[in-house]
Amino acid sequence: MLSTGAMRAHLLAAGLAGPVATTRETSLRSYRLFAARDPRLLLGLDPELPWRQRDVIELMADRCGVSADPRHTSGHDVIDPSRTLAALDSFADRLATAARRRAPVLLGTGHPHRLLGFYAALADALSAAGCAVLTPAQGDCVDITTRFGLRTYNLDYVRGVALVREPAPSPPGRAEGAHTHSPLPIRTALAAAAEAGGPLPELVVGDHGWVCGAGQLGFEAIGLGDTDDPALFVGEAEGRVSVVVPLDDAVRSDYYRPLTRYVLNRACLSQ
Repeated sequence: MLSTGAMRAHLLAAGLAGPVATTRETSLRSYRLFAARDPRLLLGLDPELPWRQRDVIELMADRCGVSADPRHTSGHDVIDPSRTLAALDSFADRLATAARRRAPVLLGTGHPHRLLGFYAALADALSAAGCAVLTPAQGDCVDITTRFGLRTYNLDYVRGVALVREPAPSPPGRAEGAHTHSPLPIRTALAAAAEAGGPLPELVVGDHGWVCGAGQLGFEAIGLGDTDDPALFVGEAEGRVSVVVPLDDAVRSDYYRPLTRYVLNRACLSQ
């Protein structure tokens, strides 16, 4: 079992916390666009409060540990590993609660190339604990607006984890699916589950639009968020997202394996 100290050391060594690859310029641009209610940054969330860019910076400083100084405009962002560890513990608590209730769960990711293994291990453990891992709307089409225009994707599940794929055969190395921030895949999945008469998830686990889209619709949602994903942390602050773990969400996929072990051990779900 990974100790808290060992997990902290790994977070820093892997660039999951501490100085991260996400730049301050990228984060500040995201905060500005979120404050302007740009749909690309809202991720399906409809904020209740009038979040100004300064408000977002202060929130991200509180939740992630980034600089609260708006005059700090360059360099790499920094995530406080203590905040990551505290959120991982809360994340594990939610998984443990779902497992005790044998609650139906839905997992989805917009970062399949990096995070599929992390979520798939959670899906396996929750299934072994008696939770139904839901896969509604498999194969359904989802039209998503991208910087290249409107693109049609197919909703698919790999090892119990939802993702979207391009309809055409994926090139080598991209079999896992496409990167997306859109809330439309989770809306499609939830609508299909409701139309079929259920079951509906009691917990949604994921990132990006999977978390914000579910939380906005009233489903309990937990997930991972980078310093340029303010919508997740605003959703947490406003009570529509239960837990957000601040970390770099785009490091090498194998760097998330210790997080998997840490979370499953904390949730008493280790196999």
